Amino acid sequence: MIRLIVAAVVLSIVPAFAETPLERGSYLVNAVMACDGCHTPRGPGGFVMDKRFSGGSMVFDAPAFTVKGANITADRDTGIGSWTADDVKRALTEGVRPNGIPLAPAMPFPFYKILTPGDLDAVVAYVRSIAAVRNEVPAPIYKAATRAEPMSGTAKPMAQADLADKLKRGFYLATIAHCMECHARRPDGTQDYVNWLGKGGHEMTGPFGAVKVANITSHPTAGIGAWSDAEIKRALKEGVGRDGHTFKLPMARAVYFSRMTDDDLDALVAWVRTIPPLE
Repeated sequence: MIRLIVAAVVLSIVPAFAETPLERGSYLVNAVMACDGCHTPRGPGGFVMDKRFSGGSMVFDAPAFTVKGANITADRDTGIGSWTADDVKRALTEGVRPNGIPLAPAMPFPFYKILTPGDLDAVVAYVRSIAAVRNEVPAPIYKAATRAEPMSGTAKPMAQADLADKLKRGFYLATIAHCMECHARRPDGTQDYVNWLGKGGHEMTGPFGAVKVANITSHPTAGIGAWSDAEIKRALKEGVGRDGHTFKLPMARAVYFSRMTDDDLDALVAWVRTIPPLE
């Protein structure tokens, strides 16, 4: 009888089915990594989903480069349909195309170096499953050499076992969601993961107008140190600030983060709370 009870308890906590790599990849791309933001065109009503992942609308015009989000569908001529799985992995984690030409750091590949081997395989499986859409995106223009450094603790894949630790998982999720791509950027546009982590202050411009990146450190007044867990979670899931204002792009990420599991959201909030206060 005791054995039967133990077996029943074990069965009750084991998922009814194992998550496949494709399902895991879909979750990461569609709920965490926010790939649509750069790779899916936008219309007046939002993302143009029948052309999903065929190239974004926003132009990244920086002193060192001018690029648009690439077509990452399976189209062989205008997308990445001719790329191998290893080609996609190299682009994701090293920022290099199959022909050896580097990707501009508008593609947040330094943040993807932390992907566990299993998650990297899953993301690649999902990306390679995307239906082909023919859409030629202008070739990138490089004006000077670029360099993109990873944050401390993100330069190599995280061990799968580390994801069982709540704070480590929160750090992992924040990294692949490339939160510090914006929130650790100084007003002059340079990224500083040491002295500016979470401080924000950079003004971003685009089709959404102009928006100043918020301070998400634990500072009680300049940052979000006085916010409750529920308020931070609401900001992520609903794209609404503590005072009720609706976030502008590119932080209007409710379309992604609302799909995250509660456990992952709780882990992300727990890690955000550990960011040292900066005014």
